Amino acid sequence: MARSYEIIGREVCYQGFFRLERYRLRHGLFSGGSSRVFTRELFERGHAAAVLPYDPERDAVVLIEQFRIGALEDAHGPWLLEIVAGVMEQGESAEDLARREAVEEAGCTIQGLLPVCDFLVSPGGTSERISLFCGRVDSRQAGGVHGVHEEGEDIMAHVVPFAEAMRWLEQGRIRSASPIIALQWLALHRDELRQRWMGVSA
Repeated sequence: MARSYEIIGREVCYQGFFRLERYRLRHGLFSGGSSRVFTRELFERGHAAAVLPYDPERDAVVLIEQFRIGALEDAHGPWLLEIVAGVMEQGESAEDLARREAVEEAGCTIQGLLPVCDFLVSPGGTSERISLFCGRVDSRQAGGVHGVHEEGEDIMAHVVPFAEAMRWLEQGRIRSASPIIALQWLALHRDELRQRWMGVSA
């Protein structure tokens, strides 16, 4: 019965901007047989897309900074350095979302979009999946304060040289998962990416 599961019951505990569900289930064991019936809560917030805007000509990335409720207890405070991201609306593709959010959150237009990976954010308690991209931009468009006023967004966009962004990463100034993954990916693929997008070596 390994790698099989049975849902015994499911209920919605809370429905607001996000949704909280409670499951009763059991699953197969690697040693054979079945687990006991157990209960888990699942945080449902929809699936998201994130994009690291990268300017290959100026070798710079665009990072955004905003207040995050989940970082209230963080030792460095709840304003986090992140990359452009948003939750997909009904019928919206991850690619379209990445392009839309780049304009709304950073004031820059994606000129080319490259898939990086899909990953589960915290599968022990949420179903959220992020489709991660790297997007070619002209960073001269970026910077300043952005966000959708009706959604209460207050977002500062920063144009950061690649080397400086990597120093921030090493110093622990960047503490959110998506920008950490994206910047590490860029560090591995930067030469190849610059050759692909503008025909030069980094």
